[in-house]
Amino acid sequence: MPRALMIQGTASHVGKSILTAAFGRWLRDQGLRVAPFKAQNMSLNSFVTLGGEEIARSQATQAEALGIEPTAAMNPILLKPMEKGCQVVVQGHGIGIMSIHEYYAYKPQAWQAITASYDRLAATYDAIVLEGAGSPAEINLKANDLVNMRMAEHADAAVVLVADIERGGVFAQLIGTWELMEAYERRRIVGFLINKFRGDASLLDSGLDYIRERTRRPVLGVLPFDATMQLDEEDSLGVENTQTNSGAVDIAVLRLPGLSNFTDFAALARAPGVSVRYVGGPSELLQPDLVILPGTRTTIRALEWLHFTGWAKKLLQSAADANGPYLLGVCGGCQLLGRTIRDPDGIEAACAHVDALGLLDIDTQFQHGKTLCRVEADVIAPGSLCHGCPVVGYEVHQGVSLRRAGAVPWLRLRRQPGGEVVEDGAVSCGGRVCGSYVHGLFDDARFCRSLIDALRKRRGLTALVEHEWLSQREFWAQRYDRLAGWLTRHCDLRPVGAALGLPS
Repeated sequence: MPRALMIQGTASHVGKSILTAAFGRWLRDQGLRVAPFKAQNMSLNSFVTLGGEEIARSQATQAEALGIEPTAAMNPILLKPMEKGCQVVVQGHGIGIMSIHEYYAYKPQAWQAITASYDRLAATYDAIVLEGAGSPAEINLKANDLVNMRMAEHADAAVVLVADIERGGVFAQLIGTWELMEAYERRRIVGFLINKFRGDASLLDSGLDYIRERTRRPVLGVLPFDATMQLDEEDSLGVENTQTNSGAVDIAVLRLPGLSNFTDFAALARAPGVSVRYVGGPSELLQPDLVILPGTRTTIRALEWLHFTGWAKKLLQSAADANGPYLLGVCGGCQLLGRTIRDPDGIEAACAHVDALGLLDIDTQFQHGKTLCRVEADVIAPGSLCHGCPVVGYEVHQGVSLRRAGAVPWLRLRRQPGGEVVEDGAVSCGGRVCGSYVHGLFDDARFCRSLIDALRKRRGLTALVEHEWLSQREFWAQRYDRLAGWLTRHCDLRPVGAALGLPS
């Protein structure tokens, strides 16, 4: 068996994902081949592997940080919340929608998939860094928990317990979690970490001493909050209502119900001279250059929300105004811009046929199978945003959309692997309204630059010079390179190294 280290937390959103990546980089620096693993993840932020498998974006990010290609074995169970129940993705492929009770009944099969996936990774890598979920001490969930201590037992993992001091009550978090653990579970804890501290860490000394005396375990360190060390948020709870920065170009992203793959827009938010705002109501729209309808796992519910809130009327007015903003729909957002949405099998909703916004000449029907593939693409619609620009991204969608006669596709895709060529999406209103199924458009610096330059030109501004741009790949590579140093500067990792049998 490889060396196994598990990062558990006292709650959700305490920093487990970034610390899994950071400990992985630290182990990689010891000369080990390292892989990330999370037995079960609940997230609408997904990614597609080269093998056409759907996994949580956070595990794909961790794999990228470790310099390896992500696979479904790194996240064997992905739960995608819906209005009623969850879509269950097992080893990269959806098996259906389950209620909580149905999923509990399915857990013996889920555990088999989890252990088989972990064992495949264990046969390939020298070390695995496992990420827990929520808290390992939720007494109402513990009997059915597949992610925390049961997984640590299977992997024979040493465990680091992390608490987030921004939430308050950090010592109660750590001691309370410790006290609710069984004796055999406590034996796996090699130390504690306090995350996201702001201020003078010496103010915590008396509390840290108490933890050591009470548990006979070390506090490995107090990590300061550092915005430059954060990775992508795992779900839309991390999306702020306010704009990301100020700039000459203003982009509004609708905060749709079931918002998914919101990290599509992170590269836009980091582009020079651009502000990205997540907006909830039409009164917040103001006068943006671009309005984006993002992906959503509940498209029909999102359509009802657009009508209820007044967004539908506002978007139709914007499209009719020749001086109005560009409108861009991505995946579910593209479906919303179309003519009709059909769901004859009740995959997403009981309603079998609804009229969408009618801005793109496409008709969508939900089907049981998913399209999961990486793509290389070119923008082929004359007069549209980014015409002639190449782009790379990925598809992950349940619906299939067909263009009506005369409708102009926006992109031409080459699906990987295999090289199948298909035309995707549609454009209208002289190219001001565009839609596509492709996620990750803006991660490609060529496409992102082309789009922002087009928006600047419309405002009478000059294009930004190329040296002002940093691609997403370059941006994240720089951040990944700092992870291990950030960890070792603020933590004493000798207890972890000893537990893993590393040279002193």
